[in-house]
Amino acid sequence: MIRTPSSQTLLIAAIALTTMLAPLNSTMIAVALPEIMSAFHADVAAAGWLVTAYLLTMASVQPVAGKLGDQWGRRRLVLGGLIYFALASLGAALSPSLGLLTFFRVQQAIAAAVALPNGMALLRDVIPAEQRGRQFGMIGAAAGLAAAAGPPLGGLLVGFGGWQMIFTANIALVVPALLIGWWAIPAHGATRQRSRSFDWPGALWLTALLVGLAWWFSAQRKSGLLLNGQTLLVLAGFGLLLALFALYESRRADAVLPPRLFRSRSFAAANATVATSNLAMYVTLLAVPLLLTQQLGWDSAHTGYALAAMSGAMLLMAPVGGRLADRWGRRRPVALGLALAVVGLSPLTFTHGDPSLPLLLACLGLTGIGMGLSGAGMHTAAIEAVPPAQTGVAAGVYSTSRYLGSITGASLLPVLLGSAAGDYRFGAVFVLVTLSALLSTLFAFGIAPRPEHPEN
Repeated sequence: MIRTPSSQTLLIAAIALTTMLAPLNSTMIAVALPEIMSAFHADVAAAGWLVTAYLLTMASVQPVAGKLGDQWGRRRLVLGGLIYFALASLGAALSPSLGLLTFFRVQQAIAAAVALPNGMALLRDVIPAEQRGRQFGMIGAAAGLAAAAGPPLGGLLVGFGGWQMIFTANIALVVPALLIGWWAIPAHGATRQRSRSFDWPGALWLTALLVGLAWWFSAQRKSGLLLNGQTLLVLAGFGLLLALFALYESRRADAVLPPRLFRSRSFAAANATVATSNLAMYVTLLAVPLLLTQQLGWDSAHTGYALAAMSGAMLLMAPVGGRLADRWGRRRPVALGLALAVVGLSPLTFTHGDPSLPLLLACLGLTGIGMGLSGAGMHTAAIEAVPPAQTGVAAGVYSTSRYLGSITGASLLPVLLGSAAGDYRFGAVFVLVTLSALLSTLFAFGIAPRPEHPEN
């Protein structure tokens, strides 16, 4: 454990800066895409891979990177990931072609996927259990701030120095994170069970499964995820490969993703909760702008103000949720927060795509409060549900569950908007997000209130 408050504060600052890189670079590029398309004479489909490839890599690499941290130590992977992210960002800024730019975007994602789960695992390694919820709340608030700041910051940077600036600007986060982390991250950081072997076949198999599933979901976004024979065949094939992977992993002592992790009810519940709650949140963030612009004729600026009611509430309540997780235990603030989200989303299912402005703002605000309250408890419970030596892989799996929830939601949205008639199509969307939030609330009751494993 870190014994001095100043050392702990510096460690949290380093992890917060590291964590901000991924969401900032996920959203900041959106405003640069038109200029990138113009510079390289590319169409939307080609430029879209700058976003898709980044998300696919982030979703698939983190469990493997977390496992590497469990065996090799966190410090070298966090610091190495930061250095690699800086190099990849400079490479992206200097790219002479769209293909090379996409390559460096993937390298950015690999670097972030290496650093992020190991940074989160450090919190379990060095922060006392009674303080973890609060610290996870602060990290969650920092990530939310980065995601929200991405589009406006990206617009300023592109206007100032062109699309290259959104990549070179990353140095402003990487350098202080690297300097602070070099001093504050403990050298042991914390490898408890070193092994000379690493499950590389399992790592490649897991990565291929996650990349394949995430890519398939992403490919369904244009037409929507249709429940037909082809879809059922794809899902059945994935299920078979997943079962074979679990059988293989169960027979290896150095398994990259031991199936027994999911025997922990709290770990399984935390992953199910974050997947379903993120599906609800992501679909809401995608659907509300469409509702306001297509149905009600709002412009993008006023739509952004409306969404601020949700994102702002999440940002403000994330630290509060962390403090409650330390005081009440992990389960209660998660269940309470998600129940508030259900209450916030439910009225929108009855408006048939025409909510009044006060109702919409109130619903989004209450939903944001609930989502903010629940985040820290979920994340803390996931990494506390496994033995200390497996914290990294647990953090990576949890993050992947979040990404898969978002990708699934984005794939389902076109189906709902295209299948329902008239204004009720948005009512159908809000039925989905309300049911998803309700399901996440039920999953939350499986989360353990306190750590399941003793600290070493």
